[in-house]
Amino acid sequence: MSITLLKRFVALVAEGLHFPRAAKALGIPLASLYSSIDKLEAEVGHPLITRAKSGMTLTPAGTLLLEEAERQIAEAPDAPGSPAAPAGGKAKASKGKGRAPVVKGQPKPFTKRQGR
Repeated sequence: MSITLLKRFVALVAEGLHFPRAAKALGIPLASLYSSIDKLEAEVGHPLITRAKSGMTLTPAGTLLLEEAERQIAEAPDAPGSPAAPAGGKAKASKGKGRAPVVKGQPKPFTKRQGR
């Protein structure tokens, strides 16, 4: 099980089993959260959440996984930070919009020819 999937599951439970709020808290698309939970359920082999009209609840397998996920997340090493930016500024590249001489009888440079 990947730590990312476990973190998403724990965030979902922390948000009261509310998928849109959990996706917003994680900063990911809602569809990505749904597919992550589906992958986790497929990996475990049991449903983790019961979805009903009255609301969602954790199954017994979901509560066991929640405890295990919290333990694994606490034991996991911290993710490395973003790499440091190299010293110096960023060079600007020419965008190719300089003037080129127009030759009679040939198409103008940097323009698309219109087909008939």
